[in-house]
Amino acid sequence: MATALLTHADCLTHVTPDGHPERVARLEHVLHALEPLDLHRVTAPLCEDADILLAHPQSYLDRLEEALPHKSFHQIDGDTWMSPGSLNAARRCVGGAIRAVDMVLDGEVGNAFCATRPPGHHAETSTAMGFCLFGTAAIAAKHALERHGLSRVAVVDFDVHHGNGTQDLLWDEKRALVITSQQMPLWPGTGAPSEKGAYDNVLNLPLPPESTGADMRLVYETRVFPRLRDFRPELIIVSAGFDAHQDDPLAMLNWSTDDFRWLAQNLCAVAAELCEGRLVSTLEGGYDLQALADASKAHVEELRKASQ
Repeated sequence: MATALLTHADCLTHVTPDGHPERVARLEHVLHALEPLDLHRVTAPLCEDADILLAHPQSYLDRLEEALPHKSFHQIDGDTWMSPGSLNAARRCVGGAIRAVDMVLDGEVGNAFCATRPPGHHAETSTAMGFCLFGTAAIAAKHALERHGLSRVAVVDFDVHHGNGTQDLLWDEKRALVITSQQMPLWPGTGAPSEKGAYDNVLNLPLPPESTGADMRLVYETRVFPRLRDFRPELIIVSAGFDAHQDDPLAMLNWSTDDFRWLAQNLCAVAAELCEGRLVSTLEGGYDLQALADASKAHVEELRKASQ
């Protein structure tokens, strides 16, 4: 079977001020790196309001639509900006992830990667933050649960910053297991092991600054993969942030591109063992352009191998 790549040019129209780390060039570099790969390329559709409302209230969506600028920028907080194309870009992120879930669960492809932006895993129920507007991974999980009738969906987030939004959106969802590894201390300051979800459905695995890929591998082998096997998800959704790379300017973890390759290979192996390989991955962070491109390519190459 194939690996689907879902993206859209609208994701290049979310523009941030000069010098902002979450910039258009991020996606351009990822797409250039993936261009040689044999992938099933799919246009990410615009999501419907009903898709966003799986996780966010109407009042939140209304506020974002009212805040959308007709020109220039609107600053939501110290880190998060909107430009005229931002909501369409974010809707492509959600629409792409939902389409990817549909394709994987319907057996059209073996797995999928959504090369879209802005990222989503910091968007809380009614708060845009950390470059994020909509909780893409959480919405995809809700879609799988509510519309496909799945009983168990796991979200694995290896972005260097804690996925506080995904945790918030799925905190009370006993059918979802949220596993996150993140540098601590680091913004946003959440992600302590004591944060376990309403149904013991959240597993936070903080990693200290300057820890290495070997440290990460040990944590995933001893904590993440066993917890996934205990939960036995019917689908795994990956929040694929590549900012734990040793070259990334926004954090202090020392993972290599080979570490990201190892992680993708093993997540795919666990998916093959537990849920017929059904895995959907969506791009989150990563702010050194070359490191982001290299790690994204390694990640998708492993997805492609697993789907063959």
